[in-house]
Amino acid sequence: MFEFLLLDMDDTILDFHTAEYFAIRKTLSAFGIEPTDETCDLYSRINLSFWKALERKEVTRQELEWGRFDQLFRQLGVQADPVACGELYYENLSHGHYFLDGAKEALESLAAQYRVYLVTNGTSQVQARRIADAGLAPIVRGIFISQEMGADKPDPVFFHNAFARIPDFDPAKALIVGDSLSSDIQGGKNMGIATCWINPKGQTCPPELTPDYQIASLTQLEDILKNAGV
Repeated sequence: MFEFLLLDMDDTILDFHTAEYFAIRKTLSAFGIEPTDETCDLYSRINLSFWKALERKEVTRQELEWGRFDQLFRQLGVQADPVACGELYYENLSHGHYFLDGAKEALESLAAQYRVYLVTNGTSQVQARRIADAGLAPIVRGIFISQEMGADKPDPVFFHNAFARIPDFDPAKALIVGDSLSSDIQGGKNMGIATCWINPKGQTCPPELTPDYQIASLTQLEDILKNAGV
Protein backbone atom coordinates (compact mmCIF):
# COMPACT_ATOMS: atom_id res chain seq x y z
CA MET A 1 0.00 0.00 0.00
CA PHE A 2 2.64 2.55 1.04
CA GLU A 3 5.94 3.07 -0.74
CA PHE A 4 6.95 6.60 0.28
CA LEU A 5 7.39 7.52 3.94
CA LEU A 6 7.67 11.23 4.72
CA LEU A 7 9.03 11.48 8.25
CA ASP A 8 9.14 14.58 10.38
CA MET A 9 12.41 14.88 12.31
CA ASP A 10 11.98 16.76 15.60
CA ASP A 11 10.12 14.79 18.26
CA THR A 12 9.62 12.05 15.68
CA ILE A 13 13.23 10.87 15.26
CA LEU A 14 15.28 13.33 17.30
CA ASP A 15 14.38 14.61 20.76
CA PHE A 16 13.98 18.32 20.15
CA HIS A 17 13.00 19.08 23.74
CA THR A 18 16.34 17.80 25.02
CA ALA A 19 18.23 19.76 22.38
CA GLU A 20 16.25 22.88 23.24
CA TYR A 21 16.78 22.30 26.97
CA PHE A 22 20.56 22.48 26.69
CA ALA A 23 20.66 25.15 23.97
CA ILE A 24 18.43 27.68 25.72
CA ARG A 25 20.19 27.28 29.05
CA LYS A 26 23.60 27.77 27.49
CA THR A 27 22.37 30.77 25.52
CA LEU A 28 20.68 32.56 28.40
CA SER A 29 23.70 32.00 30.64
CA ALA A 30 25.92 33.66 28.03
CA PHE A 31 23.69 36.76 28.25
CA GLY A 32 23.82 36.86 32.04
CA ILE A 33 20.28 35.52 32.50
CA GLU A 34 19.82 32.71 35.02
CA PRO A 35 18.33 29.75 33.12
CA THR A 36 15.82 28.66 35.75
CA ASP A 37 13.22 26.04 34.88
CA GLU A 38 10.54 28.75 34.98
CA THR A 39 12.44 30.97 32.56
CA CYS A 40 13.17 28.12 30.16
CA ASP A 41 9.56 26.93 30.28
CA LEU A 42 8.46 30.48 29.47
CA TYR A 43 10.78 30.52 26.47
CA SER A 44 9.41 27.17 25.27
CA ARG A 45 5.85 28.48 25.39
CA ILE A 46 6.77 31.68 23.59
CA ASN A 47 8.79 29.75 21.00
CA LEU A 48 5.91 27.37 20.31
CA SER A 49 3.49 30.29 19.88
CA PHE A 50 5.82 31.87 17.32
CA TRP A 51 6.15 28.62 15.34
CA LYS A 52 2.37 28.25 15.28
CA ALA A 53 2.11 31.86 14.08
CA LEU A 54 4.68 31.08 11.37
CA GLU A 55 2.61 28.11 10.21
CA ARG A 56 -0.38 30.47 9.95
CA LYS A 57 1.80 33.01 8.10
CA GLU A 58 1.21 35.63 10.79
CA VAL A 59 4.96 36.24 11.23
CA THR A 60 8.00 35.83 9.02
CA ARG A 61 10.89 33.49 9.82
CA GLN A 62 13.07 36.50 10.60
CA GLU A 63 10.46 37.84 13.02
CA LEU A 64 10.35 34.44 14.70
CA GLU A 65 14.12 34.27 15.08
CA TRP A 66 14.43 37.48 17.11
CA GLY A 67 10.84 38.10 18.17
CA ARG A 68 10.63 35.16 20.55
CA PHE A 69 13.65 36.46 22.46
CA ASP A 70 12.39 40.02 22.37
CA GLN A 71 9.13 38.85 23.94
CA LEU A 72 10.99 36.72 26.48
CA PHE A 73 13.19 39.63 27.57
CA ARG A 74 10.22 41.94 27.83
CA GLN A 75 8.37 39.50 30.06
CA LEU A 76 11.47 38.97 32.20
CA GLY A 77 12.14 42.69 32.38
CA VAL A 78 15.75 42.38 31.24
CA GLN A 79 17.84 44.29 28.71
CA ALA A 80 19.49 42.11 26.07
CA ASP A 81 19.94 42.02 22.31
CA PRO A 82 17.31 39.60 20.91
CA VAL A 83 19.02 39.35 17.51
CA ALA A 84 22.40 38.39 18.97
CA CYS A 85 20.69 36.02 21.38
CA GLY A 86 18.84 34.36 18.53
CA GLU A 87 22.06 33.85 16.59
CA LEU A 88 23.82 32.27 19.56
CA TYR A 89 20.81 30.08 20.29
CA TYR A 90 20.87 28.70 16.76
CA GLU A 91 24.57 27.94 17.08
CA ASN A 92 23.99 26.09 20.35
CA LEU A 93 20.91 24.29 19.04
CA SER A 94 22.76 23.07 15.96
CA HIS A 95 24.88 20.84 18.20
CA GLY A 96 21.88 18.98 19.65
CA HIS A 97 21.02 15.64 18.04
CA TYR A 98 19.57 13.34 20.68
CA PHE A 99 17.68 10.30 19.36
CA LEU A 100 14.35 9.32 20.83
CA ASP A 101 14.41 5.82 22.31
CA GLY A 102 14.58 3.24 19.53
CA ALA A 103 14.09 5.83 16.79
CA LYS A 104 17.38 5.30 14.96
CA GLU A 105 16.92 1.54 14.81
CA ALA A 106 13.32 2.00 13.66
CA LEU A 107 14.42 4.45 10.97
CA GLU A 108 17.10 2.11 9.68
CA SER A 109 14.62 -0.77 9.50
CA LEU A 110 12.04 1.34 7.68
CA ALA A 111 14.62 2.70 5.25
CA ALA A 112 15.56 -0.86 4.28
CA GLN A 113 11.97 -1.52 3.17
CA TYR A 114 10.50 1.81 2.00
CA ARG A 115 11.54 5.02 0.31
CA VAL A 116 12.07 7.27 3.33
CA TYR A 117 12.40 11.05 3.22
CA LEU A 118 12.77 13.65 5.96
CA VAL A 119 10.36 16.60 5.92
CA THR A 120 11.23 19.15 8.58
CA ASN A 121 10.45 22.73 9.45
CA GLY A 122 13.43 24.75 10.56
CA THR A 123 16.44 26.79 9.60
CA SER A 124 18.81 25.16 7.13
CA GLN A 125 21.92 26.00 9.13
CA VAL A 126 20.58 24.34 12.27
CA GLN A 127 18.79 21.36 10.78
CA ALA A 128 21.53 20.45 8.29
CA ARG A 129 24.16 20.31 11.01
CA ARG A 130 21.97 18.25 13.34
CA ILE A 131 21.12 15.87 10.50
CA ALA A 132 24.80 15.48 9.63
CA ASP A 133 25.92 14.98 13.23
CA ALA A 134 23.17 12.42 13.81
CA GLY A 135 24.16 10.52 10.66
CA LEU A 136 20.67 10.67 9.15
CA ALA A 137 21.59 11.61 5.58
CA PRO A 138 23.02 8.20 4.58
CA ILE A 139 19.90 6.44 5.91
CA VAL A 140 17.18 8.33 3.99
CA ARG A 141 16.58 8.98 0.29
CA GLY A 142 16.24 12.75 0.63
CA ILE A 143 15.92 15.62 3.08
CA PHE A 144 13.53 18.56 2.74
CA ILE A 145 14.02 21.52 5.09
CA SER A 146 11.37 24.22 5.05
CA GLN A 147 13.76 27.14 4.60
CA GLU A 148 15.04 25.46 1.43
CA MET A 149 11.54 24.57 0.22
CA GLY A 150 10.40 28.19 0.33
CA ALA A 151 7.59 27.52 2.80
CA ASP A 152 6.87 25.79 6.09
CA LYS A 153 4.64 22.81 6.69
CA PRO A 154 1.62 22.71 6.35
CA ASP A 155 1.85 25.09 3.37
CA PRO A 156 1.19 23.16 0.14
CA VAL A 157 4.17 24.99 -1.39
CA PHE A 158 6.47 23.02 0.90
CA PHE A 159 4.99 19.72 -0.22
CA HIS A 160 4.76 20.59 -3.92
CA ASN A 161 8.44 21.51 -3.95
CA ALA A 162 9.39 18.38 -2.01
CA PHE A 163 7.27 16.04 -4.14
CA ALA A 164 8.82 17.47 -7.32
CA ARG A 165 12.21 16.24 -6.11
CA ILE A 166 11.09 12.68 -5.37
CA PRO A 167 11.49 10.38 -8.39
CA ASP A 168 8.24 8.74 -9.53
CA PHE A 169 6.38 10.09 -6.50
CA ASP A 170 2.85 8.77 -6.11
CA PRO A 171 0.72 10.53 -3.44
CA ALA A 172 -1.58 7.50 -3.26
CA LYS A 173 1.37 5.50 -1.94
CA ALA A 174 2.65 8.13 0.49
CA LEU A 175 2.34 8.43 4.26
CA ILE A 176 3.45 11.42 6.32
CA VAL A 177 4.44 10.71 9.92
CA GLY A 178 4.97 13.36 12.57
CA ASP A 179 4.14 14.67 16.02
CA SER A 180 2.48 17.95 14.98
CA LEU A 181 -1.20 18.07 14.13
CA SER A 182 -0.91 21.60 12.78
CA SER A 183 2.05 21.01 10.47
CA ASP A 184 2.41 17.29 9.72
CA ILE A 185 -1.17 16.06 9.86
CA GLN A 186 -2.70 19.23 8.44
CA GLY A 187 -0.01 19.29 5.78
CA GLY A 188 -0.79 15.72 4.78
CA LYS A 189 -4.51 16.43 4.62
CA ASN A 190 -3.86 19.53 2.50
CA MET A 191 -2.11 17.31 -0.03
CA GLY A 192 -4.52 14.39 0.12
CA ILE A 193 -1.97 11.90 1.45
CA ALA A 194 -2.31 9.47 4.35
CA THR A 195 -1.27 10.66 7.80
CA CYS A 196 0.15 9.09 10.94
CA TRP A 197 0.29 11.09 14.16
CA ILE A 198 2.96 10.36 16.75
CA ASN A 199 1.07 10.92 19.97
CA PRO A 200 3.13 9.72 22.96
CA LYS A 201 0.88 11.34 25.57
CA GLY A 202 -2.38 9.99 24.20
CA GLN A 203 -3.83 13.42 23.51
CA THR A 204 -7.20 13.93 21.87
CA CYS A 205 -7.19 15.48 18.43
CA PRO A 206 -9.99 17.62 16.97
CA PRO A 207 -12.37 15.77 14.61
CA GLU A 208 -11.31 17.86 11.63
CA LEU A 209 -7.69 16.77 12.07
CA THR A 210 -8.17 13.08 12.79
CA PRO A 211 -5.16 11.23 11.33
CA ASP A 212 -5.45 7.93 9.50
CA TYR A 213 -3.15 6.27 12.06
CA GLN A 214 -1.84 7.02 15.54
CA ILE A 215 1.25 5.65 17.26
CA ALA A 216 3.12 6.50 20.45
CA SER A 217 6.56 6.41 18.83
CA LEU A 218 8.32 5.67 15.56
CA THR A 219 9.12 2.19 16.86
CA GLN A 220 5.46 1.24 16.28
CA LEU A 221 5.27 2.39 12.66
CA GLU A 222 6.50 -0.83 11.08
CA ASP A 223 3.64 -2.81 12.64
CA ILE A 224 1.16 -0.19 11.45
CA LEU A 225 2.47 -0.51 7.90
CA LYS A 226 2.30 -4.30 7.97
CA ASN A 227 -1.27 -4.20 9.25
CA ALA A 228 -2.11 -1.71 6.49
CA GLY A 229 -1.35 -4.44 4.00
CA VAL A 230 2.08 -3.38 2.84
